[in-house]
Amino acid sequence: MRINADFDQRVVVRPGAMDWTPSPMPGVDRKPLDRIGEEVARATTIVRYAPESRFSAHTHGGGEEYIVLDGVFQDEHGDFPKGAYVRNPPTSRHTPSSKPGAVIFVKLWQFDPEDREQIHIDLNAAELTARANAPGVSDAILFKDAREEVRLERWAPNAAHEIAIDGGFELLVLSGGIVEGEDPLGPWDWLRLPDGATARLQAGPEGARVWTKTGHLRQISPPVSAPVSAPVSAQKA
Repeated sequence: MRINADFDQRVVVRPGAMDWTPSPMPGVDRKPLDRIGEEVARATTIVRYAPESRFSAHTHGGGEEYIVLDGVFQDEHGDFPKGAYVRNPPTSRHTPSSKPGAVIFVKLWQFDPEDREQIHIDLNAAELTARANAPGVSDAILFKDAREEVRLERWAPNAAHEIAIDGGFELLVLSGGIVEGEDPLGPWDWLRLPDGATARLQAGPEGARVWTKTGHLRQISPPVSAPVSAPVSAQKA
C-alpha cells in the first residue's frame, strides 16, 4: 500500500474530511496521512481508540512517535492524556489501549535503527523560548539527532515567516490556525513539504500551536517491500 508516498511532493491532508478506516482490531480506526507498506509500514496516521478498546501487544521494530490529540492513551507504562508526546524507540514493546477513548497522531518506522531513547513530554507544560530570528514565534525542542529535529511551536496572531526547508518538513496543527501558501490549516490538519521547498507560513488571528519535524525526509526507509500502485491522495494539494 502506498499513500502519499512521493516525498518530493507537497501534501496537505485534512483528516476532518476523511472517513475512518477500521484496523484489524475492533474499536481501533484510522485515517492514513502517508504510508508505505501493509500492516507493517512506514506510516503517519491519525488513530482513534474507542472506549475500552485495545491493540494486541507488539514490538516496534522501527520505533513509534505519537501525540495524544484527545482522550487518554494507555499502555503498561502509564496513562498518557491529551498533550502527551511520546517516543518509543526501536525494539520497544507495549500493549496499547484506552479505557475512556483516545485519538492519537502516530508515526511508525521512522527512527534511526540505533535509537534507544525513550521520551515522554507533556506539551501542555513545555517551556517555550522566543525564536531570535522569527518574531512572534516561540518554541521548544522535543527531540533532536543527526537525522531530524522535532519542535513544539507557538505562533502569535498573524505572525508570518518564510522558511527554507532543509531535509523536508512536517507540520501538524494542534490548536488555532495557520496558512501555508494559500492553504488554511486548522486543528489536526497536516502538511508535508519536500527537501528544498520554501514554507510560507502565517498564523491566523487566534495564533497557532503546531508540532513540526524537519530534516527527516533525506532518508526514506520503508520496512517492507510495498507493491507499486497509484497513491490514495485525494487530499493531496
